[in-house]
Amino acid sequence: MTVCLLCQQALKKRILFSDLLLLRREQEGICSDCQEKFSPISEIHCPTCFKEGEEASCTDCLYWSNKGLEVSHESLYRYNEQMADYISRYKFIGDYLLRTVFATELRNYFKNKTDYTLVPIPISEKRMTERGFNQVTGLLSAAGVSFVELLQKEDTKKQSEKNRAERLASKQSFSILANVDVPEKIILIDDIYTTGATIQLAKQILMKNGAKAVTSFSLAR
Repeated sequence: MTVCLLCQQALKKRILFSDLLLLRREQEGICSDCQEKFSPISEIHCPTCFKEGEEASCTDCLYWSNKGLEVSHESLYRYNEQMADYISRYKFIGDYLLRTVFATELRNYFKNKTDYTLVPIPISEKRMTERGFNQVTGLLSAAGVSFVELLQKEDTKKQSEKNRAERLASKQSFSILANVDVPEKIILIDDIYTTGATIQLAKQILMKNGAKAVTSFSLAR
């Protein structure tokens, strides 16, 4: 018997006529009840970072704009209670099987982004030793999406343990890996976008090393 990766409820394989008409495809590994608890970002969102419910540039984007920094970010889901629980179990508890939950969505999103090189946000060696995997490369690998690792990260305080002011004041902790060529067009990939500080730091180091256009994407915002 196959069970839902999130709630352990038995999965019932079925195909409805409406599903065929609308070309719907169930996410592999989770039940419909769990699927429905994830909240896709609606059409009403910040135009530059996809923050839900903002019709104009949000506070975070205005902050970066006042510093002369551009934001060009997209996300798929709101960081609601269901997403927080998923991230906690996948990223912090280390349930690596959960990397497959959004494989179809990620594959569909990136299939038309062939002009860009996908670059995952790295984790430090210390964090890799503790966790055993990079949650971002796990998501991309499960989706069968090609990516290139260009960055390395020094060990710092976890972003999840920082308040807003601490996040915005984060110092540069990224550097370019040795003997890699930095492509001109890049999409930085992360699991969660909060204030945008991590993305801005990674973008800064890539632009200094030859990138011409750097946008970003996260599963949740």
